[in-house]
Amino acid sequence: MLTSLLDNDFYKITMQNAVIKRFPYAHARYAFINRGEHAFPEGFGAALRREVDNMAVLRLSEAEKRYLEITCPYLDPTYLDFLAGFRYDPTEVIIEQQGADLSVVIEGPWYRTILWEVPLMALISELWYRLRGITVTPEVDAVIEQRAQEKIELYRRMGLKIAEFGTRRRFSFDVHDRVVGALHHHGGESFTGTSNVLLAMRHGVKPIGTHAHEWFMFHGARFGFKMANSLALEHWVDVYRGDLGIALTDTFTTRAFFDSFDKKFAKLFDGVRHDSGDPIDFASQTIAHYERLGIDPMSKAIIFSDALTPEKIERIHAFCKDRIGMAFGIGTNFTNDVGEEPMNMVIKMVEARPEGQGWLPVIKLSDVPEKNTGDPEMISLAKRIFLVNQRD
Repeated sequence: MLTSLLDNDFYKITMQNAVIKRFPYAHARYAFINRGEHAFPEGFGAALRREVDNMAVLRLSEAEKRYLEITCPYLDPTYLDFLAGFRYDPTEVIIEQQGADLSVVIEGPWYRTILWEVPLMALISELWYRLRGITVTPEVDAVIEQRAQEKIELYRRMGLKIAEFGTRRRFSFDVHDRVVGALHHHGGESFTGTSNVLLAMRHGVKPIGTHAHEWFMFHGARFGFKMANSLALEHWVDVYRGDLGIALTDTFTTRAFFDSFDKKFAKLFDGVRHDSGDPIDFASQTIAHYERLGIDPMSKAIIFSDALTPEKIERIHAFCKDRIGMAFGIGTNFTNDVGEEPMNMVIKMVEARPEGQGWLPVIKLSDVPEKNTGDPEMISLAKRIFLVNQRD
């Protein structure tokens, strides 16, 4: 089902490069979290196992390497040489199915295992439909591109900047490919690119992404929760020197993030990404934070990326217009709009083993309690440290 090493989200590439530079001896453990409590059909685990084993043959082609050299000059030649020699090791992925329950655990060196999350989720999502005999009806198949066209033309008329972020929960690669093609063809300047590196290359658009929650989660385990945000940002700046300047805010709650996002970081980073909680509340906090620091919010941007729909985007646009720059990363609403319910699932880092240490639990303390992940005792500790009053 997967045919390219680059069928992955761009932030996995950028984080892998940073991990190699900063934490080459760290190990990581990830786990599949079935938030939607989906019941998996008989044989699902075995089918997923076959697809994972098939990924061992994927390799970076010369054309793909050249594309990264030209498009992403901040990725060092040494990293691109490493990626050219990279091969997935399927033994790093443990898959078990008991009845309708699926368990997926990934374990190994962080610089290697970091690439598994997104393609595994894409495989789980596509197999979820395929093995239950769910296909795109001829009627829907005929309008896949039309639906994407209508959405991007609406955003274009509103003067918005839109990126596609839907690899992880797509209906299928074919639908994903067709959607990105339609967005590029009809979006004009409104369509800024896709998080999927392979499709960015295929359709001649920009790969979009910086870092994910795991970057901050690891720093929390390695350096302690109080230092996690500051050091994660500092290390990112050290690696990319001003490139890839959108900071993710909600790993340990947005309030805790802004406590660390001082004038230095607020000036160095181009903006921030919203991924949980009410977007209007977040925009208000962000605008106020920049204003307190004496920074014009219109010189910065918020990238909104949490379960966006056209209606939600219109509400955000009405609030933020002429107050702060904005752009939108739309995922499932683009790549799984075929009349079927998308899966509610994630794969998250659950433990890390920094150099010279044992295994340590990692957590995400989200703005939305339902999105908290990790060891409950560590989540409780983080709440006390950050003075967060969440209901358990």
